[in-house]
Amino acid sequence: MQQRVYTGGTLIVLAAVFLALVVLSGLLLRGVRLDLTQNRLYTLSEGTQRIVQRLEEPVNLYFFFSESAARDLPTIRTYATRVRELLEEIAARSGGKVRLEVIDPLPFSEAEDRATGFGLQAVPVGAAGDTLFFGLAGTNATDGQMVIPFFQPDKEAFLEYDIAKLIHALSSDRRPAVGLLSSLNMGPGFDPATGRVSEGWVIDGELRQMFDLRRLGRDVDRIADDIDALVLVHPKNLPEDTLYAIDQFVLRGGRLLVFVDPHSELDPGESGPEADPMFATRSSDLPRLFQAWGVQYDPDKAVLDARNALQVQPSADRPPVRHLGFLGLGRPNLNQQDVVSGDLDSINLAIAGHFNLADDAQVRLEPLIQSSPASMAVDVARLRFLPDPGALFDGFEPSGVSYVLAARLSGTLRTAFPERSGEGHLAESREPANIILVGDADMLADRLWVQVQNFFGQRIFNPFANNGDFVINAVDNLVGSSDLIAVRTRPTSSRPFTVVEELRRRADDRFRAKERELQAELAETERRLVELQGDRADGAQLLSPEQQAEIQRFRQEQLRIRQELRQVRRQLDADIQSLGARLKFLNIVGMPLLVTLFALGFAWWKARRRREALAR
Repeated sequence: MQQRVYTGGTLIVLAAVFLALVVLSGLLLRGVRLDLTQNRLYTLSEGTQRIVQRLEEPVNLYFFFSESAARDLPTIRTYATRVRELLEEIAARSGGKVRLEVIDPLPFSEAEDRATGFGLQAVPVGAAGDTLFFGLAGTNATDGQMVIPFFQPDKEAFLEYDIAKLIHALSSDRRPAVGLLSSLNMGPGFDPATGRVSEGWVIDGELRQMFDLRRLGRDVDRIADDIDALVLVHPKNLPEDTLYAIDQFVLRGGRLLVFVDPHSELDPGESGPEADPMFATRSSDLPRLFQAWGVQYDPDKAVLDARNALQVQPSADRPPVRHLGFLGLGRPNLNQQDVVSGDLDSINLAIAGHFNLADDAQVRLEPLIQSSPASMAVDVARLRFLPDPGALFDGFEPSGVSYVLAARLSGTLRTAFPERSGEGHLAESREPANIILVGDADMLADRLWVQVQNFFGQRIFNPFANNGDFVINAVDNLVGSSDLIAVRTRPTSSRPFTVVEELRRRADDRFRAKERELQAELAETERRLVELQGDRADGAQLLSPEQQAEIQRFRQEQLRIRQELRQVRRQLDADIQSLGARLKFLNIVGMPLLVTLFALGFAWWKARRRREALAR
């Protein structure tokens, strides 16, 4: 009896100690979080943490998600949990500067009106006509407002960047200032060819709408400190003072987007009484700056790509032909891990140059756009006077190299003008530079990416490529803080069944091999039948014994190969089912069995210790 009392009292004491430890850990370890996921999904990047910590005024975030409308959409519900947990992590790390409110906008409720008022996108789902809200709205202390209309699951890699960008935009009321220095006439003005006022290029209008666009002359001797990013379009024969201004702007921490071109078809060439338009140079380059930065770029070389060549029509009376210098680049050629190019589908370029790093370069060159391995670099002179683009295939030999057509340059830079000095002169960049280089200026022209139509006095844009998105993404990324630029794409939360995919891939390879074998057998049999038919001299229409035997043999071979194809497919299913059975055994039987064996072993060890104690 006394032993039972002691045992009961011990259990009560242990329970009290356990509760005390739980309460104490809740007080002492409040805010302590441990991320054990493989891809560190719930650990904020350093850039996001710095953006949140540097907030001077509170930012309010309103996460709208329709729980009832998404009840039959498990993928959306899972992703919504991922978004909410990331927002909660940001709010927890902000020290109260980010205030999060999770809202379920039920139909015909004030919350639904609020979501609509913010401009969130309502997506119809289900046969009942329900609408799904799945977006984020943010406000600041001065009534500034930013929204993410709808979180798309296929953009999960950019989730943290999009949220950090929204918070960063709310932390400032000023529109970013972008300087534009261009040798091409991009903006609105008078067009002497038509005698009318020109609206300018579409990309010029997009930049004016989103940013405080300031046009700079080619003789500028200083870039203003309040310019967040500088865009150079076809910088051709710039004066040294202008190059020095660009050099010092970058070293002061300014961001730079450069479009150079080995041959711009939009360049009118040199003007003047002695200028010969037939032999005018239409290339652009920044040789002194590139050399100081460790960048190799040859304005006399252009990239040809057989895999991504676009079709062009040389003249109205000739059929379209593939032009190796006009490239239509898709997702395999775009860096999917960079926020500038990762969400794009296609980019069109016209006679583009390429970039490399010098052997002694101290910077990093990260490709954004690359050609396929079926490409080669040629003298740009081959493309200047080209009546027949098909002639580019003559002597074309793929080099097997994927040429870098656009890239992000980062790292510490040295001045290209070490001989200069004076007040404010910098010999080295204050912080790691961030520059985006593009080897084609014509990609900005409307004809390469957008159709413009006039509809009752309004310009209607119909993009057929993502050139404009690339430029806006690049400028938008560069005008952000260095912390925002540091927020890169993150791994997704999805965990594919890699073993199953590998089994399926191997089986598909065997399946395709059998298909090729069948096609080869069919072609050989048809060839043999034609030979047998040709050997007949009597012209009879009935099949000869040789033909009948050949057809019978092929039919038997065809049946055999089809049986093997079915066997390959059955083997694939059997391998996957066997893997699933092993996993089920480990989960259902293996772990409990392991725990049971551990418990039995521990009990045996305790019993053995007790017997040894009694024996002593």
